[in-house]
Amino acid sequence: MTEKQRAAVVHNPVKVDREDLERIVGALEAELGWEPTLWLETSVEDAGQGPAREALEAGVDVVVAAGGDGTVRAVAEALRGTGTSLGLLPSGTGNLLARNLDLTLSDAERALRVAFTGDDRAIDVALARLRREDGKTEEHAFVVMAGMGLDARMLSETDDDLKAKAGWLAYVHAISKVLRDPNELKFALRLDDGEARRVRAHTVIVGNCGSLPAGILLLPDAAVDDGVLDVVVLRPGSLLGWLQAISRVIWDNGVLRRLPWRKNAPERPSRALVYSTARTLDLRLTEPHEVELDGDAFGAAVALRVSVEPGALQVKVPFSD
Repeated sequence: MTEKQRAAVVHNPVKVDREDLERIVGALEAELGWEPTLWLETSVEDAGQGPAREALEAGVDVVVAAGGDGTVRAVAEALRGTGTSLGLLPSGTGNLLARNLDLTLSDAERALRVAFTGDDRAIDVALARLRREDGKTEEHAFVVMAGMGLDARMLSETDDDLKAKAGWLAYVHAISKVLRDPNELKFALRLDDGEARRVRAHTVIVGNCGSLPAGILLLPDAAVDDGVLDVVVLRPGSLLGWLQAISRVIWDNGVLRRLPWRKNAPERPSRALVYSTARTLDLRLTEPHEVELDGDAFGAAVALRVSVEPGALQVKVPFSD
């Protein structure tokens, strides 16, 4: 006799309507013959790691993250290396991992069916080790992108209430404030076992995935399962540099690369955007700067080390014939 399977749903009560989800999940349980689902809430104090570990202790077969990018990141952090699958019910503003896996963003019933019955896909997990100004260190996992500089300062300037009401439009005001800030990152950068080099830039982004909302392809060669990190250093230096950077991301990455005859064409060189890949990245700053992981602010750090764990997380994706 086959043992019945069981799911857990780790949900952000601010982002999702549990009553609606329970109706859909109940129908799936009855159809598939699964045990009653374990329901666990996130909180301000625990973004999802604790509930996900509780689900693991209960021996569930899949843990569904129902919330925004922060919930997904926290649950993924707890599940990495365990073999227990992560299901995704996108419920936030960005839904970045779901976007990069081409999962549905607006159909809860379809998303939950994939979470219960889909295939497992092994994806990489990135680990970020932050060193604070007082010498203390913290380690956090992420599955999409980490950044220092412009994007992290933008997040710290974004009004949470406005974000909840207006989505990505809430970032416009924050961006306008950050762009008036003349401060640059000054740091030593080392990729893998290479030589450290001194760099001045507005932003450094390390990615496991490359796509952002609105079809923006920031890291065009990034893949969730290639075992490497993609890095971009943004250093426009002038108005012309900003225009070059925007053109590269919006036009080259978003339009030209999608044309069949452009797939194998050489990239246009640009001093405003410098791309590279690595398995590890070490970054030491001359002064503390804000860090963001998967769209959430993680405070200021004076050093950052990012490494990749290839295939460390199983994620449910649509069943393939």
